[in-house]
Amino acid sequence: MNRATYNLASLALSRSFLAGGHSAAVIRPRLLLTARLLSSSATPEVSPPSTNRLKPSIAVSGGIIAGAGVASYLEEQVYAKEMPLSPEKMPKEVVLYQYEACPFCNKVKAFMDYYDMPYKIVEVNPLSKKEIKWSDYKKVPILVVDGQQMNDSSAIIDKLDSMINSEKSAEQVPDNDEEKQWRSWVDNHLVHMLSPNIYRTTSEALESFDYITSNGNFSFTEKYTVKYAGAAAMYFVSKNLKKKYNITDERASLYEAAEQWVNALNGREFLGGTKPNLADLAVFGVLRPIRYLRSGIDMVENTQIGDWYARMESVVGGSSRIMT
Repeated sequence: MNRATYNLASLALSRSFLAGGHSAAVIRPRLLLTARLLSSSATPEVSPPSTNRLKPSIAVSGGIIAGAGVASYLEEQVYAKEMPLSPEKMPKEVVLYQYEACPFCNKVKAFMDYYDMPYKIVEVNPLSKKEIKWSDYKKVPILVVDGQQMNDSSAIIDKLDSMINSEKSAEQVPDNDEEKQWRSWVDNHLVHMLSPNIYRTTSEALESFDYITSNGNFSFTEKYTVKYAGAAAMYFVSKNLKKKYNITDERASLYEAAEQWVNALNGREFLGGTKPNLADLAVFGVLRPIRYLRSGIDMVENTQIGDWYARMESVVGGSSRIMT
């Protein structure tokens, strides 16, 4: 984000909070962070991995009846959820510090939901961050597993995967390079398509911030101030993000990314074959916060990603979150 855009977005938010008696020195930089809950960190652009490799198709009996929204299944094949972890591999306590709308936090949750790993949620207030004042690392997600702190979504997933799949053989991971390439594509390309789309118009920006404030950890006053000031700020910020990532048409860029992923499947039900691998879970995780926003609905209606997404919803299943 360039300085002019930062100042414009920050000023819009700051004025709203100053009316409520907050200190400008404390609130101004944090408000812009709030406005970027669904934005990604600055990472270099990368080309999508090659999809030229020939993969065998997985035969599926029956058909998939897809509507404009949620696809319903009429198939003989059932996509089985991963077997529950054995007691010796199940952590005693898992706590995720997150923003509900954060795509990187949702990557971690998609992994834990798929493996039925119970976890508690601590929703972090993005203005005060008082919930993570104990940590030197000030970004989310932060995962604490049996007292051990883990940072950064991809690193967290790697650690969890090695912990619960320590007996996985090389034969069970026949194309690990492909999986790594597409996981990198998620972090360095796909996430950058989200913010320009969910803040594309003023109405979409308001829709996005209604989701953020409804699910986030905000006080009553913060909720309404952030919704309107944040939506206004991010509407303008998204225009700068378009330039930064060389996006001329927001929807076209999102649709192109979705089709790149579908092409990578090359007839397979999942990139992992008959069941999802870490790349499947990463794509699903970052798309989950936007799926039922206007941008996500358009993506499913105008690309071929809907069938794969519906299969992922089915196999990942419900949340394994422990409600407290």
